[in-house]
Amino acid sequence: MDLGIAGKVALVTGGSRGLGKVAALSLAREGVDVAICGRTQATLDDATAELEALGVRAQGVVADVSDAAAMPALHRQVVDGLGAVDILVNNAGGSRARADIADLPLDDFKAAFDLNLFGGFQLMREVLPHMREQRWGRIINIASIYGREHGGNLSYMSAKAALIGATKHAALSLVTEGVLVNSIAPGSISHPEGSWERFQSDNPPEVVEDFISRNLPMGKFGWPEPVGDLVAFLASERANLITGACIVVDGGQGHSMI
Repeated sequence: MDLGIAGKVALVTGGSRGLGKVAALSLAREGVDVAICGRTQATLDDATAELEALGVRAQGVVADVSDAAAMPALHRQVVDGLGAVDILVNNAGGSRARADIADLPLDDFKAAFDLNLFGGFQLMREVLPHMREQRWGRIINIASIYGREHGGNLSYMSAKAALIGATKHAALSLVTEGVLVNSIAPGSISHPEGSWERFQSDNPPEVVEDFISRNLPMGKFGWPEPVGDLVAFLASERANLITGACIVVDGGQGHSMI
């Protein structure tokens, strides 16, 4: 299937490893030139080399997405290096604050929104002028099933829910301008250096097996490639009737019917 996006330019945040890297590789296989950002130069260099090996132009930029004020500079570097951004994938996210409401400091709660929402929001604003001018653009925000239903920790769940809401509103406000905005809600996806990989290595086998039996209908953790390939599809001409959607990729893990 020809996705019709060869020659486009994409920016994938958190693209040096995990879901972001797999999404960047899926786009590159379709002929998309890809910029990625991350916090570690060596990891960026390795991922950039993998992208270039697929025959596309690639760029790695050191940037911290939790610093929204730094996003205009990131955008300028990508435009200078590869050209105007046609496809934005807001993938960077996570949360280190595990406390419930009685014990969660406000600053820690805000930090989850800085990482999962505000940086991506600023990047959406940065790429929109070009997308609106050419009347074509794709924005894909990586959320979580724990932004759709209860699960995870308070700060992560709240920030991902806000990201899904912002995606829906932005999609409807841009629907007549050729700019499509969607979110993806992965379930428990295991990948190197990811939280579910750490969960499996840090806990006794019986604890891991209990989690799997209670939560994962397929009897195993998810893997990144289905998420990456969905990113490429949503970025494509083939998905030109899909906007404002939140698509779940979780092997049946979630309980929500909508």
